Amino acid sequence: MAKRDHFGSKIGFILAAAGSAIGLGAIWKFPYMAGTNGGSVFVLLFIISTLLIGLPILLAEFVIGRKGQADAVTSLKKLAPRKKWFLIGWSGFFFSFIILSFYSVVGGWILSYLGRALLFKFDNKGDSYYADLFGSVISNPMEVLIGQAIFMILTVVIVSGGIKGGIERASRIMMPALLLFFIVLVVRSLTLDGAMEGVKFMFVPDWSYFNAQTMLVALGQAFFSLSVGVAGMMTYASYLPKDQKLGNSAFSVSMLNIGISIMAGLVIFPAVFALGYSPNEGPGLVFIILPAVFEQLPFGAFFMLLFFILLLFATLTSSISMLEIVVSIGIKNAYDKRKRAAWIYGFMIFLVGIPSALSFGVFSETKIFGKTFFDFADFLTSSIGLPLGALLVSIFAGYILKKSETEIELNISPLSFVIWHFLVRYLAPLAIIIIFINAIISIVQG
Repeated sequence: MAKRDHFGSKIGFILAAAGSAIGLGAIWKFPYMAGTNGGSVFVLLFIISTLLIGLPILLAEFVIGRKGQADAVTSLKKLAPRKKWFLIGWSGFFFSFIILSFYSVVGGWILSYLGRALLFKFDNKGDSYYADLFGSVISNPMEVLIGQAIFMILTVVIVSGGIKGGIERASRIMMPALLLFFIVLVVRSLTLDGAMEGVKFMFVPDWSYFNAQTMLVALGQAFFSLSVGVAGMMTYASYLPKDQKLGNSAFSVSMLNIGISIMAGLVIFPAVFALGYSPNEGPGLVFIILPAVFEQLPFGAFFMLLFFILLLFATLTSSISMLEIVVSIGIKNAYDKRKRAAWIYGFMIFLVGIPSALSFGVFSETKIFGKTFFDFADFLTSSIGLPLGALLVSIFAGYILKKSETEIELNISPLSFVIWHFLVRYLAPLAIIIIFINAIISIVQG
């Protein structure tokens, strides 16, 4: 039987964990959520929520995973024998499977845009072209299925290579490249005439947006952007040697997530304001508005190509963590079966994702509780699965794990431990319950 793999270095683990968190949530969702919720106040509340709520739960997953030194299900069985807490792991398995089934569809869209950018097919098309193009891409059955299949193949190839040879190696290439691309795009965006209006939008508070709704939206974004709640960070931490400090790693991942999210805003909003667009365009900001913005820039085709490469890297670093959750639980201790399991589960996820891929074309009229397959899968995971998983993780870490053993595992200062224990025991569960209540109210009113 093959031995259990481990990350080769602390930086490799941090880059892989940060890659898991930094995906479409940071680069696609954060800008349009900030744009539709007043910009600066949302950004401030997002940062506060990440540090006070997301970080404690992230650290809780690190503790459980590293202490268990196994897949999420086995780790929880070790830490709470003869109890049902291992169901948190199976919940992560199920919801990671569903998330990746529709996440891979968006990955396919990105590949479609990247292919066009590589062929420089975006030159001088006009604003209306991009709205029509987006509708055309997502409703074309062959294009979305081929894109989804290629994206899943890329994900499977990386995961089948193992932790050190696959995930860590890919993260060491993609994360620094992502940061470098972002720096180039931020500099270009900030040098546009009128770019400072976009900077003000992000950093000069408009307190009229400081209300309960903005607080809840920012809290939800902080929570989901860190990818906690589906045992992903638990799984990665299980491959971490005992001599690495969890507190520093968790803080580094959180700060990278905040940094990339803000950089995404600094790529988009200065360009949007400089070229006379509205920041509250919603989900189409990346696929419709941003290409139109790039078109008006000198060397716009080159910067557009850079952006979609960056977006693909960010999406892949998240998708490999979701497939790793599924594979690690699926193979348990049979590490020699990793490659076969990665291909089998990858193919199964692709099949389950077909209805989501066709939700904007062939299956556009087929609804579940009034939602398309794509929207229902998104709602099921983001509004139910992730908050439920994170709530259970915070309760397990705060109330079930022995306090003395947890303090030894964390290896942080006594004051830091007291603060973390209070946050994960009281504040984080309360915040998650508020998100649940808000989701229920939205369903009832909507």
